[in-house]
Amino acid sequence: MGSARSPNRVKLIIGLIYRDSQEYLAVKPFLLRAFGPIDYESPELPFKHTDYYRREFGTCLTRRFIAFSRLIVPSALASIKTRTNKIEQKRSRSGKRLINIDPGYIDMAKLVLASTKDFCHRIYLDRGIFAEITLVYRKDSFTRHEWTYPDYRTPEYIAVFNRIRKDYAVRSCSQHI
Repeated sequence: MGSARSPNRVKLIIGLIYRDSQEYLAVKPFLLRAFGPIDYESPELPFKHTDYYRREFGTCLTRRFIAFSRLIVPSALASIKTRTNKIEQKRSRSGKRLINIDPGYIDMAKLVLASTKDFCHRIYLDRGIFAEITLVYRKDSFTRHEWTYPDYRTPEYIAVFNRIRKDYAVRSCSQHI
């Protein structure tokens, strides 16, 4: 029989989708206050893989990923998602969001995303939030599952996640010395 133990801390990441860069700049201070300093910020990436957000946000959307220097316990993901949902609501206008804020985390083996939607490949966490292993790390890179979102499958996104994982590996090793 195995013994229960505390999990390793993980790297908090947030993916943001928006039409206007000013909205990202307006939300960034809220994220800094909530989750601490950012140690990685991806370039803006065109979000063109689905029109899921078109009715709410319009067209010509942008995606950006940020990662935070403060490592978190994995069980914090549910409360982080409820907090980012509140930020989205606060920034909404006329019942429509101006920005989509999707938290998750990276550890040495996987990228996990939080969701408010249940599905066969998602596990309930707490507070109406589910977790999904979106990517797994195999043979020197992240790889997809059949359910992985189309944008998360692209080489551009994979390169971002590999970079964040590399930073996390250095950070987590230094904390165990």
